[in-house]
Amino acid sequence: MHIKNILNDMEKDNIQAYLLTQFTNVEYISNYKPTSFAFCVIKENPIIYASQMDMEIANRDSSIEVKQYEKFETMIEELKKEGIRNLAIEPSLVYSNYEKFKDDFKIESKNYVDKQRMIKSSSEIENIKKATQIAQTAFKELDVANRKETEDVLAFDLVRLMIENGASGESFDTILVSGSNTSLPHAIPQSKTLETPILVDWGAKYNGYCSDNTRTIVYNEKEQEIFDIVRESHDKAIKAIKPGLKCCEIDKVSRDIIKEYGYGDKFIHSTGHSLGLDIHETPTFNARDDTIIEKGMVITVEPGIYLEGEFGVRLEDTVAIGNNAKIIGDLPIEL
Repeated sequence: MHIKNILNDMEKDNIQAYLLTQFTNVEYISNYKPTSFAFCVIKENPIIYASQMDMEIANRDSSIEVKQYEKFETMIEELKKEGIRNLAIEPSLVYSNYEKFKDDFKIESKNYVDKQRMIKSSSEIENIKKATQIAQTAFKELDVANRKETEDVLAFDLVRLMIENGASGESFDTILVSGSNTSLPHAIPQSKTLETPILVDWGAKYNGYCSDNTRTIVYNEKEQEIFDIVRESHDKAIKAIKPGLKCCEIDKVSRDIIKEYGYGDKFIHSTGHSLGLDIHETPTFNARDDTIIEKGMVITVEPGIYLEGEFGVRLEDTVAIGNNAKIIGDLPIEL
């Protein structure tokens, strides 16, 4: 179905073949996830050119034809023999690879696979739900508020618990930080004992699919004040999500609430992002993304306020979009 939809889009643009090299795009199309390089060519008879070291796994897992890669010249000649002249590439194709193709084909940059990946199938959503359940179970078992170890040790322990609960690994580098470190959105856990507040941003991978949550545990009046503002932004943004609206409209709902309290310049990132095989996919809830929200999208909502040198608060849930947005998982927002 994915290939058929992409071929239909290609036909509209008079594109004869579409070259994929991004690992998760190849996996999405074929069910084979490269461990080395691979070139997947979407055309009437799609094919993957896999490295010799990947041939066993590619033949085992791929739903489309696999051929061992020999050299660029051989691959290019085979495409030319099929009469292919108009070739689409992913925007992420590295320039050195682009140079190999540019003299033999008319090349356009296209996001055909990203467009397909925006809408999740029921099985994809089930994988994300399972990843979320694993991650949230591990978080509860960690009981971070009652631990005395250092940030880095606790971050490692959370990853261990996710794997013990069925994850293949973490979906990104786990953020478990405290005190002034929480004012850094992508802080790295340090070898220091926990201070207040405590911020944890974590996710599990299950069957290749990611989860993503953030919770902040607050301890004093000032932290609670900021927490309550962020929670209002989080809750009202989720309530506002409906098919037919633009992603930037949801970002505005979330951002305007924080602005009303005088912290607009302390909300320094997008309101949310899609996820799936990758932790960051399109579309995103930001001021520039005018993508129309559709049923089947899965997007995070994660407003935050960051007071430089003091502390930060971020709250994040992943939502599946039907007639409205439904939070995936059951972890309380306030702990």
